[in-house]
Amino acid sequence: MKILVTAFEPFGGDSINPTERLLKDIGKERFDGAEIHTRLLPVVFDECADKLLEAVEEIRPNAVICCGLASGRTSITPEQIAINLKEVPKESSVGDNNGNRPYDERVNSEGPDGLFSLLPVREMVEKMKEQGIPASISYSAGTFICNNTMYALLDYIRTNRSTMIGGFVHFPASEEMAASKPGLPSLSHETMLKGLKTMIQTLLK
Repeated sequence: MKILVTAFEPFGGDSINPTERLLKDIGKERFDGAEIHTRLLPVVFDECADKLLEAVEEIRPNAVICCGLASGRTSITPEQIAINLKEVPKESSVGDNNGNRPYDERVNSEGPDGLFSLLPVREMVEKMKEQGIPASISYSAGTFICNNTMYALLDYIRTNRSTMIGGFVHFPASEEMAASKPGLPSLSHETMLKGLKTMIQTLLK
């Protein structure tokens, strides 16, 4: 079984993105019955999706787990649904890493309004909880780069009638990030890596 795991570069003025470190470490892990492939994606609207789908075409994975940062969340949150919207709120001071600030734009003008994750999100959450890892299902991937990426992946699977499964998982800030932002909820890198490994093992079972 080929599993593609993706993560993002730093953004929004942060010097690190905890998912980038997760990507490096998960690539060193070995799983019985699985090949793990990794890709780092840019925090740029549409380019994030293009780079992901290039990797999908090259690797032809059986499953894709896209990982992203949701600073402020307190647990690992597999996303249940992606929506067909790209938007940076007008009141927000931050665009993507190229300064793009789409507003009320569709990811795919001909696509459905929403697409559900094809990952076993409920089972993933339960397996993480059994390991003592804070985890919960999220019902909003937002309207930023993470949602853009998730929707594009699920839309690709839909339009190509592919048997591949895929979805998106948000991770909280790392303890390293929280050290410079007192009060920011965080998890240790070791806990988040354990969570990612547990989700992969859930897929294999």
